[in-house]
Amino acid sequence: MKGFTMTKAAIVAATAFAAAAPAFAQSSVTLYGIVDDSIVYQSSQTNLAKTNPGRSNIKTASGIWAGSRFGLKGAEDLGGGNKAIFQLESGFDINSGQQQFTNAMFGRQAWVGLTNPAYGTLTAGRQYTSYYTLLSPYSPTNWLTGYFGAHPGDLDGLDTIYRANNSIVYTSPKLYGVTVSGSYSFAGVPDSVYQGSTWSAALQYQQGPIGGAVAFSRINNAANGGGIYSGQSTTINDTTSTTGGGQPGVSAVTAGYQRAQAQQRLAVAGGYQFNSAWDISVTYTNVQYIPGVNSRFTDEAVFNTAGTVLHWKATSAWDFAAGYSYTWASKANGVNDAASYHQFNLSQYYSLSKRTGLYALEAFQRANGNTLAVPTNTSTNAQTSANATIGDGFQSAPSASRSMFAAGVGIIHRF
Repeated sequence: MKGFTMTKAAIVAATAFAAAAPAFAQSSVTLYGIVDDSIVYQSSQTNLAKTNPGRSNIKTASGIWAGSRFGLKGAEDLGGGNKAIFQLESGFDINSGQQQFTNAMFGRQAWVGLTNPAYGTLTAGRQYTSYYTLLSPYSPTNWLTGYFGAHPGDLDGLDTIYRANNSIVYTSPKLYGVTVSGSYSFAGVPDSVYQGSTWSAALQYQQGPIGGAVAFSRINNAANGGGIYSGQSTTINDTTSTTGGGQPGVSAVTAGYQRAQAQQRLAVAGGYQFNSAWDISVTYTNVQYIPGVNSRFTDEAVFNTAGTVLHWKATSAWDFAAGYSYTWASKANGVNDAASYHQFNLSQYYSLSKRTGLYALEAFQRANGNTLAVPTNTSTNAQTSANATIGDGFQSAPSASRSMFAAGVGIIHRF
């Protein structure tokens, strides 16, 4: 009887464990990350105010192919096709160990939400806008990187520097190849529903070898009437800054318009895969900087960018890409010879394994015409010559002249 009792107990325990195992498997949490480091050369470097003489520079740079990061993401099956999901993601500089964003441990992403394959996904927190998410498959940064290959200064937000706080994002399931998404970010400014808010809407079509997207976004400065970018603005990387230092996307292209009351972006993008080795993407964007009474510029500024990227997967290990973009100002506050920018990019990537790769990048930009200078508290519509500023990796360190060449080599490991 004793042996029978022990056997029966073992069977009961095994049955209980088997019953519990599926419930345990229904929840998952994944730790992941990227470590990326490189050496970069640029032919000329100054600061946005052009107070430093131009000098060539060789430096280390973190996260060029893909931003160095670590994160946690998870899902819990709630039944009926419903899942609770979350993601926390922190960026860092591998060369200094510093956080990517000031006072924001999980500054890359921090959100929680619900998803259902029939009804779509709803998330809340600091996250990418619908504008970026649905355009991203056709972004030049996929193979040229954001550091080198984003359109000049990333003025159209096709790289990942524009993240929005306090965001609610809904993305539909794909139906006949079509996905729609909308996002709204609450600034919480008393007695105002628009100051500091960010909103966007996007539609994507993807079916077989062809795909495309159209998207719109508006970013409002929480500072009433424009002026120094307020820390209450939802699209900001440092909410404690009182000098506008947390504002993303300030470069030699747009520095004269950084005190805008609002920014608007309209983008159309598409791609086509010829075969397993060749694919191409094209983009057109229209960006408006809208003044307020404290903006230090008086008329709406409009920048247009057209670009294309050709990608070639030569072998299972080798990837090559080439890109070109042309940016021009069609409204520029009375500037007679409005600024324009030609940018050329090349990239080479070699996979050592599924997780590790070596890469090389080259870029050249030529700027022409004039634009607005970095604003001061006394200057309005002050003009300056347009300086070259490749991608978004050189935003605070543009060329001192109209031309700039940059190259980099690096290694990336994913875990």
